[in-house]
Amino acid sequence: MTMQNHTLSSAGSKTRKRKRIGRGDASGNGSYSGKGMKGQKSRSGGGVRPGFEGGQLPLIKRLPSLRGFTNIFKTQYHAVNLDTILKMYPNGGDVSPGTLVETGVLKDQKLPLKVLGRGEINVNLKVSAHKFTKSAKQKIETAGGTIQVIE
Repeated sequence: MTMQNHTLSSAGSKTRKRKRIGRGDASGNGSYSGKGMKGQKSRSGGGVRPGFEGGQLPLIKRLPSLRGFTNIFKTQYHAVNLDTILKMYPNGGDVSPGTLVETGVLKDQKLPLKVLGRGEINVNLKVSAHKFTKSAKQKIETAGGTIQVIE
């Protein structure tokens, strides 16, 4: 059998034919052209602006504005002041996140430790922490202690 035009079939087009609207009832998109009857959305140029909620106070106005934002990449720290450390180590010694957990100052070691400078210190302490404030660093070193920054 020979190939003839009426026996040829398409391999399947990747583009779909566009919908021809308003070309008679037989097309399936005649008369109201798929817009229903009357109303704001059926009119030429009709419809509501983005974010319009039918007169209800829109979400964009319900949310608080100009309140800044939350930085999800911010590093959280366990903060411990020098006076708290001095209560646990009145005679000096080695202070680290592990020993602070053992003494009950910290609940766990999940977050890095930052030593803050509140309180006076007069004993020799060897403090290991991830961060120190300038005042904490100065007070520890003037009391004869040493600091070690944990990386």
